[in-house]
Amino acid sequence: MQFVVSKQNLQKELGFVQGVVERKNTIPVLSNILIESVGETTIRITGTDLDVSIRCDMDAEEISTPGSICVQARKLFEIARLLPDAPVSFKKEDNDWVTVKCDRSKFKMVGVGRDAFPEVPTFKSAPTKIPAGVLKALIDRTIFAITQEESRYTLSGAKFILDKSGAKMVTTDGHRLAYVERKAVAKNGATENLDTLIPRKTLAELTKLTAGFDGEISLGMDENHIYFEVGSRLLISRMLYGQFPNYEMVMPKNNDKSVEFDSALLNQAIRRVALMADDRSHAIRFHLEPNQLVISSQNAEEGEARETIQAEYSGEETDIGFNAQYLQDFLNVMGDGKVAFEFKDGNSQAQLRPAESGDYEYKYVVMPMRI
Repeated sequence: MQFVVSKQNLQKELGFVQGVVERKNTIPVLSNILIESVGETTIRITGTDLDVSIRCDMDAEEISTPGSICVQARKLFEIARLLPDAPVSFKKEDNDWVTVKCDRSKFKMVGVGRDAFPEVPTFKSAPTKIPAGVLKALIDRTIFAITQEESRYTLSGAKFILDKSGAKMVTTDGHRLAYVERKAVAKNGATENLDTLIPRKTLAELTKLTAGFDGEISLGMDENHIYFEVGSRLLISRMLYGQFPNYEMVMPKNNDKSVEFDSALLNQAIRRVALMADDRSHAIRFHLEPNQLVISSQNAEEGEARETIQAEYSGEETDIGFNAQYLQDFLNVMGDGKVAFEFKDGNSQAQLRPAESGDYEYKYVVMPMRI
């Protein structure tokens, strides 16, 4: 096999592919990527960790000998990043070695046989379409609440529902829950409704693919996989199986007290007070009293902090404990604007949401801490 591609294209596509490639290398061949020619002008790069696969197509400047090569993903990406801005030529040598030349640079890389690379699921049709910006917004608003614990299998992804009413995404780690919905999302002639669990890694890769992409994403499902077609790139992921918690039961129904804050001011105050919170629990105390909120934290070894924020509140005095990191995660994503803080008492879950209703219905439920 022999072909020439531009340095910019190569680096860009390798950047997407190497995010998927298995880092732990439990199966050595998975640290490689497959590069093959498709037709007369296209080079296809494929990487997989057996759960998530990505396939990127790019234009070749020249394909003199069609075929396929299989080389180390990380090493090729490091080489591509440092190459001068000139055409890059690849040539397959004996024993699956690969010669990479660019301007005055020349590299010889150890390759592996094409047969050793696992088969990637083939792409079925993707009748459903959703704007890339909408999907990215759903992921950005929820991905932080996915559990980090490997053992909690069904919580290690997002519940994604797409039907006639719109698109929803829900994530939780058992201590907090993020819910976002966008009504009336464009769907082109799709009769099937999607209701699936998408793994965290897939969502993280999708945010990279959708950044700077303005078009529509085509998506489809079969028994085991969900497919996302983003322009010339295709992401294929195994779905998670299991029973996602009934999130509607968690949504507080009778939070009768509500206070509005400026999101940026509240976020900065929490960040300052959290400096003195316990390193493990990140516990801070919200003390609500008429016309103000007092945020405080204390740590036996380091000291304590408190900050007061003016608030239009006329209810009874209430103390609620929170993990400061959980509140900051939400406020960082929400950005500027007013945030509504709704609660019942110090022992029930609180709900935060943007005070102004925009295109997205966005709710964030946080369990209180004992302090």
